[in-house]
Amino acid sequence: MDKYDLVIIGGGPAGMAAALYGSRSRLNTMVLEAKRKTGGQPSTYHDMENYPGVPETTASELMDNFRTHAEKFGTEFKRGEVVNVAVDGLEKIIKTKEGQEYTAKSIIIATGAKPRRLGIKGEEEFKGKGVSYCATCDADIFEDLDIVVVGNGNSAVEESIYLTKFVNKLTMIVIHDEGVMDAEKILQEKAMNNEKINFVWNSVVEEIKGEGLVEKAVVKNIKTNELSEIDCNGVFFFVGRVPSTDFLEDTVELTENGYIKTNNEVETNVPGVFAAGDVRDKVIRQVITAAGDGATAAVLAQGYIEEEDYWQNNVLKSDNPVIVAFWSVTDKNSMDTISKLEEMNLEDKDYRFVKIDTYKNRLISSRYNIKEIPAVIKLVNGKVEERLVNPSTEKIEKSI
Repeated sequence: MDKYDLVIIGGGPAGMAAALYGSRSRLNTMVLEAKRKTGGQPSTYHDMENYPGVPETTASELMDNFRTHAEKFGTEFKRGEVVNVAVDGLEKIIKTKEGQEYTAKSIIIATGAKPRRLGIKGEEEFKGKGVSYCATCDADIFEDLDIVVVGNGNSAVEESIYLTKFVNKLTMIVIHDEGVMDAEKILQEKAMNNEKINFVWNSVVEEIKGEGLVEKAVVKNIKTNELSEIDCNGVFFFVGRVPSTDFLEDTVELTENGYIKTNNEVETNVPGVFAAGDVRDKVIRQVITAAGDGATAAVLAQGYIEEEDYWQNNVLKSDNPVIVAFWSVTDKNSMDTISKLEEMNLEDKDYRFVKIDTYKNRLISSRYNIKEIPAVIKLVNGKVEERLVNPSTEKIEKSI
């Protein structure tokens, strides 16, 4: 079983940003990616115009640079589809479909999301035979042909504009009223001004037809219920994504839609397990926000590992009783208590003395349910024997 400080599940922008920050912090870091090529969702796109500081690049080039940067600092990349994550205190065990097992002190889940299927008639039947979810992957197949695009958000419009470099004609099926789209205004303007793009408003695709390959899309007007057929050679779907969290049902808390619940510090409900990028329950899903999540998760993972290592080795496994004082530099009473404890020369009385800053060491403070400071707990063989809140000198002396 391979052991790491930090294992990152998923090699998209969130995962690779986390890898860069983890490796630079001298953590033994590994990225586990299910697909042959890293890059996540952006690797299936072409244009990349909104990553700050990189005005001219493609999405795949940017993702290649992410990986190169992470590898420069020692990140290890392995391929494997994770099927189970088990947590046993500081040790996290990751099992893959291929039979590999890895252990880590901390995990960052950055598995992103996969294209949403609508489940309409013919969609599954013609997958790979004219039905596609990836413009970069399949655009050249439809050179000089007519296609239909389902969707009207940023991804749908960006990919449609890219597809017009190859196809003869592109028809966007939009569920909204004429002129109303979910994409950013600048993208809408580009699409509206593109001579190869036509629009069908207030409509949805009901069925895909063909003999072996896609030949027609059956479209329904949602206001009149009228059905019509559009001759086409392909149908591209860009209607959102579904989080890749099937392997996490019994590990971390998920939303009803399967996204991972986190706090603002990208922490899940399981200590030492973080989530970053599109797999997390959040509002904005862009490459830059995913990368930001990854950096945040890696920095916090480093803090978690250091905190846990120290606590396990110096407190829970201590041969002597341990006096732990919870304090904050902003609280005068707690600083006075620290001074009193330091004057007692606890080491001479065969005690180990540990100070916990409740701002920096939130995990330990939360674990021992510290609600008020100063607080002092006495641990014997790793278990709480006594707890004092805002104690007097006399109470502390009596405890020891």
